[in-house]
Amino acid sequence: MQAETSDQDAGAAGSGTAEPARAALLHAALDSAPVGLAVLTPELRWIEANLAFLALTGCPATELLHHPVADTALAALEPALRQALAGSRTAELGLRPGLTLRCRRLTTAGAVAGVLVSADADEQVRSRLTLLKTAADRIGTTLDADTTCAELAQFAVDTGIAEFAAVDLLPGGQGGAVAGRLRLHRAALAASPALLPRLVGLAQPGETVRYPQDAPATLSLLAGRPTAGAPHSPQATAAGIDRLLAVPLTARGRTVGLLSLARPSGTAPGFGAEGLVLIEDLCGHAAISIDNALRYSRSQGVALDLQRALLAEPATPHPNLELATRYLPSGSSSVVGGDWYEAVRLPFGRTLLVIGDVMGHGVEAAVDMSTYRSMLRYTASMDLPPHRILRQLDALISENDSARPATCLLALADPNRRRWTFASAGHLPPALITPGLPTELVQLPTGPPLGSGLADYEPLSRPQLPGQVLLMYTDGLVERRHEDIDTSLARLAELPLPAAADLEDLLDTVLHQLSAVPSAENPAQDDTALLAARARA
Repeated sequence: MQAETSDQDAGAAGSGTAEPARAALLHAALDSAPVGLAVLTPELRWIEANLAFLALTGCPATELLHHPVADTALAALEPALRQALAGSRTAELGLRPGLTLRCRRLTTAGAVAGVLVSADADEQVRSRLTLLKTAADRIGTTLDADTTCAELAQFAVDTGIAEFAAVDLLPGGQGGAVAGRLRLHRAALAASPALLPRLVGLAQPGETVRYPQDAPATLSLLAGRPTAGAPHSPQATAAGIDRLLAVPLTARGRTVGLLSLARPSGTAPGFGAEGLVLIEDLCGHAAISIDNALRYSRSQGVALDLQRALLAEPATPHPNLELATRYLPSGSSSVVGGDWYEAVRLPFGRTLLVIGDVMGHGVEAAVDMSTYRSMLRYTASMDLPPHRILRQLDALISENDSARPATCLLALADPNRRRWTFASAGHLPPALITPGLPTELVQLPTGPPLGSGLADYEPLSRPQLPGQVLLMYTDGLVERRHEDIDTSLARLAELPLPAAADLEDLLDTVLHQLSAVPSAENPAQDDTALLAARARA
């Protein structure tokens, strides 16, 4: 292929506006081409590759472009490229069965300008790529590892790759030396409708599966490559499975698990060389999604452990006050937040009750929550009224430009004087639950969240009635997606809550009646913190 530039082309290129447009047009044409095309400099450095070339070769653009060919996964192409530079018209490389890379020298005005590489794939390879594209859309739709494993197993069965598929994860998601019987976590299992009833007794998702040292699974993990052999399970043999293919799931140089595939004897031929290439490519793509989910789960675990450690039981209040607290983390669709509560003993039988919510999620929110909690304890030790404590906190937090805003509600419980004194920094109103009366949401003068630097907070006092329970909570208790917050709060106010019940039982009632307890059918959208207090008679 030869690219000549005429004087007219040179004039257009020098116009300052035609050249960028021409380059953009060439890029668009290259990317839309149905064949794989790539360009290298005479020094054999990749400078261009269209989407079809990257897909056919399996090379990410970041690991190919602007790198010398010798430093990439296509280093084996270098002899053919040098042949092309020398003028050979038949320089090519069979990259894998069904895929050939052909190299041709590019010249401009008689001088060597580079090398063009075309990827020529047969129909089988193109079908495999189409299947892998479908897999990318169906596998890894969430950041839950078990869900991703289930998607992989079901995809293998739905597409006819196998009639039986099981995904097992290594403990901790890491490979290593295998000694004795290998113990894995069964994350997913799928089978064709005809085969599924015959698999009774096999390890099910959530259970532990053990493999002997001579099982295909163990040998595959030891060797780091697909291994076929007889199944170790009598249940599998009884179902007509006499051969199993075990394929390690490896991402970023780390083995995270294993995919086992089978076809019952007499139902279909073996997997074959091309089928094995497809399966390895499928496992490579799926392993990345599984590893991403495992990494996310670990980061969530760190944040949750940190929050639980920081959100220890609040300080013991004075004996004249009963106290109960609860914290519920969010479901897997959200991340750990910065909800917190505290109780600070003050002189003359008074207790300062605190609940707050740091904006944002993750480890950073949990760390900020711990910082604000420490600030609160220090400020409360000055024995200031609630609204002045908020002013001090706002001033301290606003000094740090990177600090996250936070809502906060303070309630000074004074059983000796039978009085509650409140102050709010953008937090939801507290609820007073009084025997024989409807639940009341106390409408407070609501100031801005902490960290705004405005420090505009006002107190409000209410009488403390006999048997009355104070309920403080974060937004995870009442907020619902696509629902006005006033509607959510009204639902809380309408609850028939047992003011005379044990405070722990009362919290259980609140959570269940508002469906705030996470479950598979009702995952929590945000974490929830609650604090209930009642003056002792």
